[in-house]
Amino acid sequence: MSKAAERAEKLRAELRAHNERYYVQDDPSIGDDQYDELLDELRQIERDQPELVTADSPTQRVGAEPVSALEKVTHPQAMFSLANARSAEEFDGWVTRMRNHLAREGIDDAKFRYVCEPKVDGLAISIVYRDGLLERGATRGNGEVGEDVTHNLRTIPTVPLSIEDAPPMIEVRGEVYMSLEGFQSLNERRASDGKPTFMNPRNAAAGTLRQLDPRLAAERPLSLWAYGVGACEGIAFDSQWETLEWLRQRGFPVNSEIERLDSEQAAIDRCLAWQQRRGSLSFEIDGVVIKLDDAEQQRRLGVVGRDPRWAVAWKFPPTTKITELKEVQWSVGKFGDLHPFAVLEPVEVGGVVVQHATLHNEEDLIRKDVRPGDEVIILRAGDVIPQVVSPAPHAAERKGRSGPLAAPKKCPICGEATVKPGNSVFTKCPNRQCEGRREALLTHFVSRGAMDIDGLGEKLVVMLLEQGLIENAADLYGLSVEQLAALDGMGELSAQAISDALEESKMRPFASVLFALGIEGVGEVTGRSLSQRLRTIDALLAADVDEVSQTPGVGPIVGQLIVDQLADPQMQSLIAALRTAGLQFEQQGPPPGEGPLAGKAFVLTGALPTLTREQASEKILAAGGRVTTSVSKKTDYLVAGEAAGSKLEKAERLEVTVLDEASLLSLLGDA
Repeated sequence: MSKAAERAEKLRAELRAHNERYYVQDDPSIGDDQYDELLDELRQIERDQPELVTADSPTQRVGAEPVSALEKVTHPQAMFSLANARSAEEFDGWVTRMRNHLAREGIDDAKFRYVCEPKVDGLAISIVYRDGLLERGATRGNGEVGEDVTHNLRTIPTVPLSIEDAPPMIEVRGEVYMSLEGFQSLNERRASDGKPTFMNPRNAAAGTLRQLDPRLAAERPLSLWAYGVGACEGIAFDSQWETLEWLRQRGFPVNSEIERLDSEQAAIDRCLAWQQRRGSLSFEIDGVVIKLDDAEQQRRLGVVGRDPRWAVAWKFPPTTKITELKEVQWSVGKFGDLHPFAVLEPVEVGGVVVQHATLHNEEDLIRKDVRPGDEVIILRAGDVIPQVVSPAPHAAERKGRSGPLAAPKKCPICGEATVKPGNSVFTKCPNRQCEGRREALLTHFVSRGAMDIDGLGEKLVVMLLEQGLIENAADLYGLSVEQLAALDGMGELSAQAISDALEESKMRPFASVLFALGIEGVGEVTGRSLSQRLRTIDALLAADVDEVSQTPGVGPIVGQLIVDQLADPQMQSLIAALRTAGLQFEQQGPPPGEGPLAGKAFVLTGALPTLTREQASEKILAAGGRVTTSVSKKTDYLVAGEAAGSKLEKAERLEVTVLDEASLLSLLGDA
């Protein structure tokens, strides 16, 4: 073998390993620039010596010519559909039918073990590997015959082009999908280019996978979850769990939260838990697939019609609906930003009646080009605020359609003439005394992550403002229990609880107070960085633009914005009043890089017995440690509580030290 061939083979192996770490394990070991250097070197070798190009080379993910049409292909093994269950009663009925069928086979009192998998709302796919190389990929189609989309599957980074230790032939089954973030980004690009938007991530994934030109597919953020094996030669699996482990070990992305459960009730509970948290996922699911784990039980149960008896789909309510946009109104944010929102003909989406939906900002409103009277597509996933995705198909052809919408010339709350700074996506109300702006600032001040005042939410803030009991955040700390108890719907016990919560909030750390003040450009992370670096409010107030700009994540533009706001007399008056009320304006604990836990990175997950996540973070920061959001090999400790989820599994896989609350407190005590 020549030196060039050896180098090309080594580069291909390195790039495949880096691809798996980046796309499957979410734990990259090199930067993008280093990866690009390796890929460019391989491209150059293959360009100079085309005979060295292999079918599974990372350079071949994009490069095929467009196909003239999608050819029909017959699956080596039928891809069945699934029967549905939408309640515990229907699930129990499915279990009973399985037991009855096995009883007729002479198997009484069968014991079942279940594998619960998220039912990703994407496009089912069959990928055939022969002698370890990707030979062909096809859509499900009618279950017997699908369409050849090999040219597009090769562009998806999470689809292995080859597999090691492979049997002569194996058909991998999976779901091609698009993440919610990728879907939103794609729709925004299409809207700004004057192209129609997709209704939901599934349609976007399906439309992309059926493109004739693989270069178009490569530009869109498709991913794969592998969930099973169809036809195969030279290998057999005893269970669904064994199948998933085999796929995982060979670089296929298998969802880390799939579970194997020993009882019907545990399976039902898992389905309900997935339904509760579907809105917090980065991809859409429309249910949970429950399969019998045992392969021999699957074989004996067989198929009825087009549905396997041994699997069922627990279906969730839909998250998208079409309804009429009645009106577009505007709210005022804490920095005076005007935010458009849709007033809708009420429609039930995901089990909730929706009458209002966000339109984000005026640029988004222009991109989507929705107008009163249009039929619009509404998306609601879990507890996420409903949003207008786009006009429904053919809305632009409606007769009598009104003209394009624009931000109002006057503030809808106070009537002040609006302005639009040159570098802003928002039109703004410049009136600092605007009631809408004050309401938003106070709602932010009491919110979680800021002062986190339990029991004091938006409705109560509005009531306090309307009755003239408060004008700014500092006034909250002068409220008496008697004043609170006199409010509509408020009793003495509730009033005392809020008073206690206000008193407790005085112990929130300096970083939380900075974030709560509502300084444009200062979020939770920046507030923490400023408090750790400058240490006191006096030092921050005295700092010039250069000094503030040196804080990580700030820079000169945001630094100037922060300095200007802190110089405002009203802001300085508010800070003085809050300091008098007893809030924390000095950072506790050692500066960054100092302290007993200096240099140690922590990740928090799950619900701890006595500490909130914010309290645990404060204790770690006070000892000089860092708190990050994702687990990697650079993580020193994972602090895991109840329902820790995928972060715990990843930490165990990466051999990261796992602590419970008691161990964390012990570590902090020792430190």
